[in-house]
Amino acid sequence: MPFRPEREAPPTAGLPLRLADLRGDVPAPLTALAAHWLGTDGAQLECSGTAALTVALRTLSEHARSRTEVAIPAFTCPLVPLAVRRAGLVPRLVDLSPGHFDMDPDRLAAACGERTLAVVPTHLGGRLADVTTANAIAHAAGALTVEDAAQALGARSGERFAGTLGDVGFFSLAAGKGLSIFEGGLLVSRDAAWRERFARTSRRIARWHPVWEARRMIELTGYAALYRPRGLGLAYGRPMRRALRRDDLLGAAGEHFDPDFPLHRVGRWRQSVGARAFARLPPFIAATTAQAQSRLPALATLPGVTVFRDDGGTWPYFMLLLPDRTTRDAVLARLWSSRHGVARMFIHALPGYDYLGGMAGGDDVPNAHDFAARTLTITNSPWLDDPAFEHVCSVIEAVLVSR
Repeated sequence: MPFRPEREAPPTAGLPLRLADLRGDVPAPLTALAAHWLGTDGAQLECSGTAALTVALRTLSEHARSRTEVAIPAFTCPLVPLAVRRAGLVPRLVDLSPGHFDMDPDRLAAACGERTLAVVPTHLGGRLADVTTANAIAHAAGALTVEDAAQALGARSGERFAGTLGDVGFFSLAAGKGLSIFEGGLLVSRDAAWRERFARTSRRIARWHPVWEARRMIELTGYAALYRPRGLGLAYGRPMRRALRRDDLLGAAGEHFDPDFPLHRVGRWRQSVGARAFARLPPFIAATTAQAQSRLPALATLPGVTVFRDDGGTWPYFMLLLPDRTTRDAVLARLWSSRHGVARMFIHALPGYDYLGGMAGGDDVPNAHDFAARTLTITNSPWLDDPAFEHVCSVIEAVLVSR
């Protein structure tokens, strides 16, 4: 009998690409479609969300050279401090509010001063950070906010989209995100002068690189073919389980990052793929939001578990905070290597990554370490059907009851 790969759910609910996305007419440039949807006057495309952050910070620093520090949450993607350093700046870590992913306002205010260039409020898993408070603290110190909406394209706070609530915002179009061109990032600002400066910086530091772009084109073609229930086992599941068998948690989570990450222009073909798929993004977000709302009641019954939720966010996955590290690890021991899209968001708080080295503020972030130790994620992909979701819930409940 022919080999038939097993179905696998991805760790996040990304918009699947179609064959028609790879060729044909383009309705409008990807940046124009994104800007119109987000309600901004323009959007700039970079080769990754990390590159977009680097461009933004490099530009800001050139106009405030005495300010060299960037305040970031102590629990976030390790690429954030790498981007800060790539921009020639110093990351200053800010501890979280207890039991939450957002920066503690008092700790943020204490971290900001005359050397602060920017504050990076960060939305995680479609859940919204408090950008209003971050704006107030940053502006009081003479700094700007650079809103990290890498995981929140399409999330709203009231009538405005995440990413447009601060002075500057950026989004990720990486593999598994709501809209993907395999690697890409959008950079936005309400200030026309900053948008012009960002464009000049990008032309200077993100040159055309045919080898990198050819690689991304091949990867995007593979992504379009394999981002399917029966293709993900090959592209995601096997490497993840192989890393877990080696006890390589960073490899399982895809967190072996290089400080010399690419900075290059995105070619026309990948831009056109994103533009053709863009019209399906809003209804996809609506569908996954409806699915999340239908599944939240089951998660809410799990004793001692916090399920993060808010109005207006997107739902690429559910973010759960378990009672303690032992319980979280016991759940992951049974489910991470399964095909049900259970994973960890980030393996460590930022001070826990050896390749990042020491960072200002990193010796006093207990809440970030606690959050990293107790969180796990469950995919909200439509490919995790109801029986599989119920199985995930039953495993978590069984572990909780046995403790």
